[in-house]
Amino acid sequence: MNEAVGLSKLYSVADVDRALGTAAVTGRFADKDLLSILDYQATRGHTAPILRGEGHSLQPGTSAWASFGIPTPTSDTAEYDESDLA
Repeated sequence: MNEAVGLSKLYSVADVDRALGTAAVTGRFADKDLLSILDYQATRGHTAPILRGEGHSLQPGTSAWASFGIPTPTSDTAEYDESDLA
């Protein structure tokens, strides 16, 4: 927030507010991200940020964890043999 206050002396308050909104929507809060967003918006005009949906993700998803914790049937159970009773 200190960075935003300092940048409001170099840029208009409306521009800094818009850049803060863009940073919040895109999740960019690292060092110098706000300055980078301000510079980008100053040269590119007023465009909305591009948000990618889940269909555009490179993450494999969580389907591999669907059976986690569910016991699997074991195959080491011996078949019933009548000779064991004698």
